[in-house]
Amino acid sequence: MSYNKILLASHGTQGACAAEVAALNLCQTNLVHLIVIPDFWQGMMGDDWLNNAITQVDYGDYLEAELKQEVDINIQRVSAAAAERNINYNLELLQGKPAECLLKVANSNSFDLIVIGSTRPKSQTGLNSRMDCKKLLANLSIPLLIIPNV
Repeated sequence: MSYNKILLASHGTQGACAAEVAALNLCQTNLVHLIVIPDFWQGMMGDDWLNNAITQVDYGDYLEAELKQEVDINIQRVSAAAAERNINYNLELLQGKPAECLLKVANSNSFDLIVIGSTRPKSQTGLNSRMDCKKLLANLSIPLLIIPNV
């Protein structure tokens, strides 16, 4: 099976990387890579444990730089893999709730398939997915492929 236009929701975790591989293997021509910066990062300043305004600003700058670096690495990895396969790559970078952002992008384009990774198994360490799959399933009219986290 192959698809002309795929929406890939990925943010660089192990499960998301599995979704990237699957999306690239299934895609023929156009891949839209959605990266969502969850809204819980907004305003993260460490003010609950940092007691000085300058330190809070420095911490906020550090956190923002770290997030930017992670996003840049993810973009470079997926765009390079798409280029190797002669797949057109486009990026959608949004901030908010992951399911709401995915639905917004999905409803504004005509995709053949949406690909996401499954949630992280409890036995593995790392960030836990904030994707509301129930909300996705209730509101999508496009096929959704959830790739197991291996």
